[in-house]
Amino acid sequence: MKLWEKNTKLKKEIEDFTVGNDTLLDQTLLPYDCEASIAHAGMLNKIGVLSNNEFIKLKKCLKEMKEKSLIGEFEIKKEDEDGHTAIENYLIHKLGDVGKKIHTGRSRNDQVQVALRLYFKEKLNELLELCSSYGIEIQDKIKKYGKIKIPGYTHMQKAMPSSIGLWLGSFNDAMKDNKQHIENVLDLLDQNPLGSGAGFGIPVISIDKEFTATKLGFSKVQENSLYVQLSRGKFEGMIIAALDMIMLDINKLASDLMLFTMPQFQYFSLPDGFCTGSSIMPQKKNYDVLELMRGKYHILLGYEMQIKGVIGNLISGYNRDVQLTKEPIMKSFELVISSVLVMNMIIKNLIIHKENCENQLTDELYATEKAYTLVLEGKSFRDAYKEMK
Repeated sequence: MKLWEKNTKLKKEIEDFTVGNDTLLDQTLLPYDCEASIAHAGMLNKIGVLSNNEFIKLKKCLKEMKEKSLIGEFEIKKEDEDGHTAIENYLIHKLGDVGKKIHTGRSRNDQVQVALRLYFKEKLNELLELCSSYGIEIQDKIKKYGKIKIPGYTHMQKAMPSSIGLWLGSFNDAMKDNKQHIENVLDLLDQNPLGSGAGFGIPVISIDKEFTATKLGFSKVQENSLYVQLSRGKFEGMIIAALDMIMLDINKLASDLMLFTMPQFQYFSLPDGFCTGSSIMPQKKNYDVLELMRGKYHILLGYEMQIKGVIGNLISGYNRDVQLTKEPIMKSFELVISSVLVMNMIIKNLIIHKENCENQLTDELYATEKAYTLVLEGKSFRDAYKEMK
């Protein structure tokens, strides 16, 4: 039974359309929803809505449900509509009237917000760890091969001497900035939305927002109940903007590697286990992994446009449109986490061909250096520049 259902039966076609794939997405969010429900039940116990015995029973059932969810033994059904309804239906089935009390003092709106924020925080922290590993892999490569010279390029033409250290170091510095961006977003997300209800607070009952904030690990409470609703989609937009920057740099690194692994350069290569073949050309060794890495940045941009497009032009308060932001943000995390994980493996296993790198350090690369040598001898830079033409 749906939480809003009374005496009217929803038409099947309308149910299919409004539910969409939300039940599948909520399978991922269910453990977070259970954790938030335990904190909420604890708060209801604290303010006297639930007795100690009722709280103990609810907590036990919610933990049981979370464990079943984590091992794939709990399925959210279409008739449940979403994970929030599945939780309540389960509790009522197990505990009867006690289960009916869990929704006191909250709406599905703040319930989904808190589950999403717990999910976002966990995924962003997971990504921070992967970004740190990325930096470690790069630093290890620089330590071993950083002094090897390679040509630097402007306009895709040889320009000046560079090095493995300078080239890889640029991506390491970029990731440091990306990590700072993620940390800033985490700080903004770290607000407890529980207690906002449908966007206008909870009447009569004195909800203790600080209690649930502490229990769920939020550093502060999101005080304005209407802003809780306005932040749905906005916070997702902030997250995906940070993810974009990570994938932009990975896109550039993948593009460089695709270029420099070509036989015409062969500065680098990857072990056979990273490469695919052709169904018709036996000799082919394809770096598909890098091509897909490059392309996934553009897929992420598509997810960003979905989210920001959906939330535009909505009036204040909750609008069902925001349900459509859930899938693209969850897919975005999957895409970026898998991409950074694989890129870490690529960096770790990258083979650097020193002789090929240094053989490309042809004379024209040193023209600027020679011009500045003449400057040190007393010539103006412009005259020295012309002399090198």
